[in-house]
Amino acid sequence: MPMQNDFSAQDNEALFLLVGGQAHAAWEAYTIDSDLLTPADAWQFAVSGQGRTLPSYVMAGADMQVRVGNDLVLTGRIDRVRRVLKKGVRTYQISGRDNAAQLVDCSAPVFVRKMSTLKEIVTNIVRPLGIAKVRMQTTTETTQREKINVEPGDTAWEVLRNAAEAEGLWPWFDPDGTLVIGGPDYTTPPVAVLSANPDDCNIESLEIDDDIVDRFSEITVLGQTHATKAEGGKHNLKGVAKDTGITWSRPKIVVDHETDTTELCKDRAAKLMGDSRLRAFEMQITVKGHRINAPGQPGDGMLWQPGQRVRVVSDADGIDAIYFLMARKFQRSRGYGTSTDLTLKEDGVWIVEAHPHKGKHRKGKNALTGEVIILDDVK
Repeated sequence: MPMQNDFSAQDNEALFLLVGGQAHAAWEAYTIDSDLLTPADAWQFAVSGQGRTLPSYVMAGADMQVRVGNDLVLTGRIDRVRRVLKKGVRTYQISGRDNAAQLVDCSAPVFVRKMSTLKEIVTNIVRPLGIAKVRMQTTTETTQREKINVEPGDTAWEVLRNAAEAEGLWPWFDPDGTLVIGGPDYTTPPVAVLSANPDDCNIESLEIDDDIVDRFSEITVLGQTHATKAEGGKHNLKGVAKDTGITWSRPKIVVDHETDTTELCKDRAAKLMGDSRLRAFEMQITVKGHRINAPGQPGDGMLWQPGQRVRVVSDADGIDAIYFLMARKFQRSRGYGTSTDLTLKEDGVWIVEAHPHKGKHRKGKNALTGEVIILDDVK
């Protein structure tokens, strides 16, 4: 199996698996997935041939990184090593996921805490599972939970996601293994222009799926507050979100007993409307290589990465607009060479609004500024 310890200019397009202090290249096939909505970016490599052997340090559970040239793609562990011998030819398939796998697979530490900030909740969840760095990527004021109760059997990812969603945030992992608690940034400029027009076509394939099965002209969320000793409950709480793209009547009513204020009803309705539009439209584009080839544009030379914004032009489809890159897949195969699949959604419709979960909240003065927190230093 090819190995090398350093990277040079000619390796800028090559993909490497780093494990055991060695860089393994010349893979016959691979896929590396990254999706903002799917926890744990997954990857798989394959190589075969007579006389090939697998180093002993390439084993299930080993720390690893994936790089394209000098650029880091993901950090995680090997999940599985599969060896096949058939007609004298050995084939090796190595697969794994990024650091989110630890949170997806493992149960959250069981604890009960009162008056906890989001940073404290995240720290209690991920530090025992070996996550060393967290970046809180928001400048908005966060809330303080009066009580959080983690039940036995809850996965760490479920508890983390619920805690983040309650603040209108979302968790994912950066390529270097840093856990990020944040949301989409629709203010960044598009990294490139992708064109399907014959005169300046720079894509390999384009697929557009647009349907209305999950879209509604308006979504109404009905909530309520429970009666207390001090005051009675309220049962007429309502929030409405409208989709101006649906010009005929397609109403939907949702009853959510955890939305106990009118503002939460409105936020929930907006979230549900955003989710409906997110599911309704999807654009799949395949491009050559793994780097953005757009001379003079902001993303030229960068790796494709979820969270980027892309302008797409296709006169035949009546399209000239900016889209949000929700997912991408690096891949290589014998038949098609090296390419990247891009999954694009409508720009601005992925809304990570606050969704109430069990437990009461109240506002606190805990603004998060984008600092990277080394968890060993968090008290």
